[in-house]
Formats: sequence, structure tokens, C-alpha cells
Amino acid sequence: RKIQLTLLGCGGVGRQLLRHIVSTRKLHQISLFESNAQGLRVAVMAVVDSKSIFLGEKNEELDDAALLEICLAKEKNNQMPAFLMDDHTTFFLVYPMVVADCTASIKIGQALAEMADLDCCIVLANKKPLTSSFKVYDRIAALNRRYRCESTVGAAMPVIATLNRLLNSGDSIKKIVGALSGTLGFVMSRLEYGESFSDIVRQAKELGYTEPDPRDDLGGMDVARKVKPLATIPYSLSLVGFLLVTCCLKVECLHPPSLAPKLMSTTQFLNEGLAELDLPMRNRVKEAAARGCVLRYVKLSLTKNLSFAYSCKVGIVEQPQQSALGQLHGSDNLVEIFTRCYSTSPLVIKGAGAGNDTTAAGVLADVLDLQDYFG
Repeated sequence: RKIQLTLLGCGGVGRQLLRHIVSTRKLHQISLFESNAQGLRVAVMAVVDSKSIFLGEKNEELDDAALLEICLAKEKNNQMPAFLMDDHTTFFLVYPMVVADCTASIKIGQALAEMADLDCCIVLANKKPLTSSFKVYDRIAALNRRYRCESTVGAAMPVIATLNRLLNSGDSIKKIVGALSGTLGFVMSRLEYGESFSDIVRQAKELGYTEPDPRDDLGGMDVARKVKPLATIPYSLSLVGFLLVTCCLKVECLHPPSLAPKLMSTTQFLNEGLAELDLPMRNRVKEAAARGCVLRYVKLSLTKNLSFAYSCKVGIVEQPQQSALGQLHGSDNLVEIFTRCYSTSPLVIKGAGAGNDTTAAGVLADVLDLQDYFG
């Protein structure tokens, strides 16, 4: 089998995905089910970013050497070597294909919707297309089993897959509680050791935990967007995503309006604006510690009440130090799922929730999960 893949976005996650594809060649060539089969190959047909499109010669796949060269060139100076440049000015899809969105752009949603109309399979690491508009969401969600978005919630943690299994077995979701931001989990847990808020955020960006603009994380909307992919799960949450994200979701922003992207560049925010947040955050940490608690962001509490309405809050909460959330450290995510079957003792999913390597691994797993659509 050959999965023909188009990669959108060649940033940290996109480059790591290309490296994963190259490094797992031998693993995928071996068929686990048929001794005489040739196994599986992920063929990267194109790498597309905001500045360029790179295609293999004569509609052939880009070879492994070219993929690694793209990664190296992008890391060094964001320029591609001449032998990989192509004269194509229009990119169009010739074959059945998986399109992997590893961008951080909300504008890509319309393009993905058009690709969905061409019967492409779509894999998302980028949460924003699912929250860009109802029309885009509907067209992508209409692909049903031909699209995957596991890495939009908890990096490679199997949150959506687990919920699907529960719902398909006839269970019902009562409540979902957890910390879904590996970036802010890292920041909050480091505050306990006395480090300044601004230094920790800059460290998180250097480690690849944050979005390109850390205010996407600090504003809380990156976490809020993670609610919307849950709405793609059949039966129980189909009404939740639209309502919560648009009107019923309460989000605490960790920076004031004066530091908003419209008023301050990312560089200026990192070098100057962040320092304004140090003292207020230090005071909140001390107040929580005096009560035997720690700060955690975010406690996403998705609760179904007696009238079958859902409520959801995203923000900083105080948690006892010995609680499950209180003991969460680093960039790990934690999700507690309360259902009919797991009513008193919730199903807990915990693991790394941020980082290019982890997210890219989740994207590759989603791509491989679509192999049955390819001969």
C-alpha cells in the first residue's frame, strides 16, 4: 500500500513528521498480517508552506534525501536549496491523497474544505480550521472516518479515540475534567519552584511547547479550541462544540488587552511585555501555597447538567497538592472521563501533551490509520 501525503506547514511539527516518516520506513515495509505482502509506504508527494510548494519530479514522490534536506534548510535559514525548487505556480491534487495540516493558521480552513470536497483524507494537528467557521467545520466533519484530529487534543494522547470507543459501546459521557495544555502545564508547574513567569514562557517557546506566538497559549483560546474536535465524536458531544466555542465557553486570558497581538509584535511581547506579568503571577502562586494548593491551567470542566446543557470553563484554578491535577508536572496532560460505566472511578488518560516530537508522532499515527482507503 502507498499512502500519498501532502504536508501543509514545515515548521517544528511538520519537519518532525517528515523525519518520523523517513525513520520508520523499514518498520512500515514489513507487513504484520500477510507474509507475502509488501507492507506500507508513506509517499510524501508535496511539502507546502506559506512561501513555497515543493513537488517531486514528474509527479513522483519526494525521496528521503530531499525530505531531510528540506528539514535542514528550513531550520537553518528558511530557504530551500535550489535543486528542490519547482516552477509550479499552481498546486492541484492528482491522486487520492492524505492532507496533513501542521500549520498554525486559521486561514487554511477554506483550503481544507475544498480538499475535502475532492475526497481527500485530512489529518489535523492544527485546531484552528475546526473553529474557523460552521461551514468549514461541516465540510471537514462530513468526511466522517476519512479525517482524523487526535493530535489537536493532547498531542499524541488517545483522548478522541478513547471517547469514540466508549460511545460506540453504548456508554454516555457525563463529565470530562482535565488539564489539556501541555504548554501551560509546564508553565504552572515551574512556577512552584520560584522561577519568574516570563522566563518560564520563554523556555517553553525554546522547547517547542508553545504556539509560534505564545499568546495563543496564554490567551486560553488554544485550549478552548480543543473542545471543538471533541464535537466530532458521534452521538454525545455533537451539540457541544458549536455552542461552547461560540458562546458558552468562559476563558481566562493570562495577559491584559494592552499586550494583545494587535498592539504588540511577538518579539516585543517576549522581550518586554512578558515581564509585566511576573509580579501578579508570583502573588497568585504565594496565595495558593498558603492554602496548601498549587495553580493549574487549565482545568477544563465539561459537565452535562440535568437539563442536558453543557458548561465549560477554562482558566487557572487552585488544586490541592496531592490531587491528580495537583501532582501533574511538566508538559503532561491529564484527562478524567466520567461516564455511565466510569461514574465513581473515572477513566484517566495521562501523558506528554506538548512538543513537536510527540505531536508529529500523533499525526503519523493518524495518517497510518487511514491506510485502508489506499490500495
